[in-house]
Amino acid sequence: MDRQTWAIAGIITAVVLVIAGVVTIVGTNRQLSLQKAALADSAEALKRSRAELERAESEASLLKEKLEQAGGRISELQQANDQAALSRRSLEDEMRATLESKDVTISKLQGKLTVNILDRVLFDSGEAYLKPDGESVLRKVAGFLTQHPTLKVHVIGHTDNIPIKPSARSRYPSNWELSLARAGAAVRFLSEQAGVDPHRLGALGYGEFRPIADNSTAEGRARNRRIAITVLSEELAGADSNVAPATNAQSVFAVPKKSEPPKD
Repeated sequence: MDRQTWAIAGIITAVVLVIAGVVTIVGTNRQLSLQKAALADSAEALKRSRAELERAESEASLLKEKLEQAGGRISELQQANDQAALSRRSLEDEMRATLESKDVTISKLQGKLTVNILDRVLFDSGEAYLKPDGESVLRKVAGFLTQHPTLKVHVIGHTDNIPIKPSARSRYPSNWELSLARAGAAVRFLSEQAGVDPHRLGALGYGEFRPIADNSTAEGRARNRRIAITVLSEELAGADSNVAPATNAQSVFAVPKKSEPPKD
């Protein structure tokens, strides 16, 4: 092989090497560019992840604070509920110790504390005028109620099933009117004479239709003729507000004033 051939071969080899070098450099630059772009994407993803983490941590901190506040509120409500329960037990115990007798009984059912007073203590037969003994009992009841000003009170009149005597029908056409007149008289006394806030009071008359004993016997009828003073818990007072009785010592039937003489 002559010199010219070797020269041409050398040139070709050099060109090939240059081209190979250029290709290698271009490939390397492309790879570096791709890697750089990937790193940029990774950095942006990392930045977003950190922002999301910080937001999650902030939300978790806020949620924790709310949970702590809710826990504190639950604790306060539980303490208030325990205190209210203790107050109701105390009221029941005090009433039993002071009022309970053969004519006055106290019962508690479904959160309602009820003082049942037989009518012979409060009223003469067929009348709705409070007797002195009845006023004395109601003053004692009022003394307990004023110590618990948040509790609502329903005063409910009940009768036996003996019809109203003819001489009294002009005032009380039926046992409905008599029972409500008696409840109204008790409510009026509690409000006007014994100092109980009238906004706490309501009057209901059930007549003969809520007996607690057999009306076929004299003893049963005597138990059925009664005034029930029901003390409601705060929860039940709210529930009962949708079916409120006549309030503020007023009723759909007039309660005769004591100064009015009975009509025959």
